[in-house]
Amino acid sequence: MKILAIDTSGPVCGVAVMKDGAIVHEAAAINKMTHSVNLLPMIDTALQASGIASVAELDRIACVVGPGSFTGVRIGVSTVKGLAHAHGTLCVPVNALEAMAAGAGEFAGVICPIQDARAGQVYGAAFSGGNVRPERLMHDAPLKLEEYVDTIRSFGDRFLFVGDGMPVHRARLQALLGDAAVFAQPQLAFLRPASVAYLASLAEEKDTVDYLSLEPLYLRAPNAALNKKLTEAARHE
Repeated sequence: MKILAIDTSGPVCGVAVMKDGAIVHEAAAINKMTHSVNLLPMIDTALQASGIASVAELDRIACVVGPGSFTGVRIGVSTVKGLAHAHGTLCVPVNALEAMAAGAGEFAGVICPIQDARAGQVYGAAFSGGNVRPERLMHDAPLKLEEYVDTIRSFGDRFLFVGDGMPVHRARLQALLGDAAVFAQPQLAFLRPASVAYLASLAEEKDTVDYLSLEPLYLRAPNAALNKKLTEAARHE
């Protein structure tokens, strides 16, 4: 099976290729260019480096659908929709927080992927390490950091934090949890595209979708939608 995996949900633009169960290419860009500039050249390089002549040879295209940056998620989803539509390729929607947990390796405790949602909030979830894939302990949720910590306390007594929210909220997490808080190495502050490809390889047929059904996963309304509601409400006052 040949899988192309794409992630633009966070600060890193990531692309990976898996062939017959092995990761044969992985690249991540952290630079001053936007995901919309980086992504297509990275996909082209990934396919060439993997010996894949065109998108038509792929069995699946995996895409991180969220949660994450509204603009970033839309870039990834729109790109995958276009590629899949052109070649009739099946898509695999991948959850960003699960992919972060999958990349964290073995940990005897609770794996806590968090993204910074600003204003003292995080997009967070919790997992225990599974033999094949992480086992979910809570649904994705946008929470104040203190509320998130209160939620995960019931799952264990050691907590490994990963994701781009980890460095942002590290000091506060340490104050709230003390020695129970464990912080992943710096490279795990970002989602690994290889983890996206791996999760896509585990997806059953029922977990795949066509390009029309691939949709972003938002945990709260985008700012544009909120501003529209406020404007409409003001007009009716």
